[in-house]
Amino acid sequence: MGQVLVLNASYEPLNITTWRRAMVMMIKGKAESLEQDPTHEIRQGTLLPTVIRLRQYVRVPFRQLPLTRRNVFHRDGHSCQYCGCRDKQLSIDHVIPRSRGGDDTWENVTAACLSCNVRKGNRTPKEAGMPLRREPRRPLSSLSFEATRQIHSGKHSEWAKYVIGA
Repeated sequence: MGQVLVLNASYEPLNITTWRRAMVMMIKGKAESLEQDPTHEIRQGTLLPTVIRLRQYVRVPFRQLPLTRRNVFHRDGHSCQYCGCRDKQLSIDHVIPRSRGGDDTWENVTAACLSCNVRKGNRTPKEAGMPLRREPRRPLSSLSFEATRQIHSGKHSEWAKYVIGA
């Protein structure tokens, strides 16, 4: 109980807020409830919202998700992109090694367990005979990144129809 997905008037996800803030926005007439949690009632006949939509369109400047170890591991599902293991310690691997001109970009870094990273060494996945399970790419936005994590954890499955890539 507590988190509510806020959609713009165009149904694109804007942010995740608390249920209290969502209720204030609905009472003031700034938002409408699209999805409710049938297991939680605020008071008699009033269900807790899980998705609300703003009545007026809000322009939001685009912000890219920073390239960090934590974000790479999260994008790759905390699993090695070569062998698929989840229980080993992970490291960051450059698909095209830095010594061969590979950059630190979303499309060139991936999560790999230490043994796969050492085995691949200073080669490309093709040269090493180690195909990637998923091609690395840039996540859409930090909000859809967080919302997708919430959906896959089973907390808010009703958000899936509003979040691209969930």
